[in-house]
Amino acid sequence: KTAYEIRPRDWSSDVCSSDLVLYRLVALGVLESGDTPSSEEHALKSARAIALSRAGEPTLRSDVVGRAASAVAAIPAVRGVLLDVQHNFAAGSHGKRGAVIDGRDIGTVICPDACAKLFVDARSEVRAHRRWLELNGLGIAREEQAVLSELLARDAADRARAISPLKQAPDADLLDTSDLSIDAAFAAALALVEPKVNTALAARL
Repeated sequence: KTAYEIRPRDWSSDVCSSDLVLYRLVALGVLESGDTPSSEEHALKSARAIALSRAGEPTLRSDVVGRAASAVAAIPAVRGVLLDVQHNFAAGSHGKRGAVIDGRDIGTVICPDACAKLFVDARSEVRAHRRWLELNGLGIAREEQAVLSELLARDAADRARAISPLKQAPDADLLDTSDLSIDAAFAAALALVEPKVNTALAARL
């Protein structure tokens, strides 16, 4: 079983992973090759050649890559390839004792036996505003209402998909960050997770 350890000093690409980034990397590879994101052949080609070293590139946060990521994420074969990547990371392929992994099916599919799980959410309008601010920071001008519409559409699609739908795991703690700052959200997450991690680590001794 994987213990999820959250400590500020440890937050780096060595111990943190995101399925959002993985699907955006696949999408970026497809787009850069001039291929079609909704094509299983093209998406699989990119997934099998995924370049994790590019995980920090600002381009991944663009709307174009985001829409393409939604398309590749709906392809079961692509999810299968990335499932192996995520399982290996959670199992310790990064050389660390634990990991922090975020994504829409982490607690239900990727790491169902994790000792600590958070289902992090916020009101749709708040999430859209945060995304709008992020896009502005990247120099991407968008109407906030359009961002909200896209967010709602993606949520609906992710909840309705047959494979790995978006849903809260029965044993996951709900953390609503609607009215929390970044520091307050981190503190709330730590308060929920740390006791469970400590219990899991003690059981290993």
